Amino acid sequence: MNARETVLGRVRDALRLAPPHPAVAPPRDYRRGRTLPDGERCELFVDRLTDYKARVLLGTTDETPTILADVLTRLGARRVGVPAGLDPSWLAEWEGEVVTDSADVPAPRLADLDAVVTASAVGCAETGTIFLDSSADQGRRALTLVPDVHVCVVDLSRIAVGVPEALAGLLPERPTTLVSGPSATSDIELERVEGVHGPRTLTVLVRTDA
Repeated sequence: MNARETVLGRVRDALRLAPPHPAVAPPRDYRRGRTLPDGERCELFVDRLTDYKARVLLGTTDETPTILADVLTRLGARRVGVPAGLDPSWLAEWEGEVVTDSADVPAPRLADLDAVVTASAVGCAETGTIFLDSSADQGRRALTLVPDVHVCVVDLSRIAVGVPEALAGLLPERPTTLVSGPSATSDIELERVEGVHGPRTLTVLVRTDA
């Protein structure tokens, strides 16, 4: 008998000897249903994102094409990837090449894009987190993780106060990506490294009338 079989045998013996435990329902009394006025919720969300080193812009629905064109121009982008369901009017004023993503495009090819523009599902003000649920206007996970620049549009009406409220606005069966600022991590010596797990640059447009 090898070490693995010995350990597993002891586990089986312990389970047989252990008294049965009745099923216990997990606690569900955490905070939920909190609200804040639009101005306070927006200010908190922007403050958290800025602290994460994201660039945050405020605008209206009508200003979206102008703001996005200006952002992409300042970033020096020439080829921008978009999910198939993104509103085409958003990039109507931008003069570069728009590349519509699809599942047929190998993920490594997405690194050739200068930036990606997507919508979002939900935002969380307390944590400065943006939730993407792979809807048609957000695309597959690789589209927002491989390119070095992510420009994301968040509607104020979809920004919740805390995590429980944000999760309540998501469908659990959809693959969800959480974005809290540009990708960053630290090594054992606490040296900050950006871009390891996703885009090094995150620009967020918060639409205050949507």
